[in-house]
Amino acid sequence: MKIYAVIRVRAANEKNHSQELTLAMLRLHKPNHAVLVTDRADGMLKKVQEFVTWGEIQPNTLEQLIEKRGRLTKNKRLTESMLKEKKIPSLKEIASQALTDLKVFEKYGIKPVFRLNPPSKGYERAGIKKMFKVGGALGYRGEKINQLIERMM
Repeated sequence: MKIYAVIRVRAANEKNHSQELTLAMLRLHKPNHAVLVTDRADGMLKKVQEFVTWGEIQPNTLEQLIEKRGRLTKNKRLTESMLKEKKIPSLKEIASQALTDLKVFEKYGIKPVFRLNPPSKGYERAGIKKMFKVGGALGYRGEKINQLIERMM
């Protein structure tokens, strides 16, 4: 089972109702928000590929993402004292568990949506209206999603 990081790139008015519902099911309500999904969501990702980009996330990138952008359900940052207080294991353990089972966020009360900044140095050269294969920012990008996430943290 693969774990994909999905980032919403565009906020377009010209989406049909089924695309809007799919984005809501993926919890991608605003641009520059990221979520983690399993490879079972391929059909959903294909349906909204004009608005999102996705790829396989690496364990070290996931650990950094949880450390820098992870929030508890009360919108509090994940600090070392907060981890000890709530009896949450280390961030490295959470990241390794999340690569096998995404319910770990629910178990420890961590929000499944990560709010990111726009990428430093912008998106790819062709912009946010073209697919990644032709030089844009949308669609499947494989391992290169990790570079984008690091630029957005």
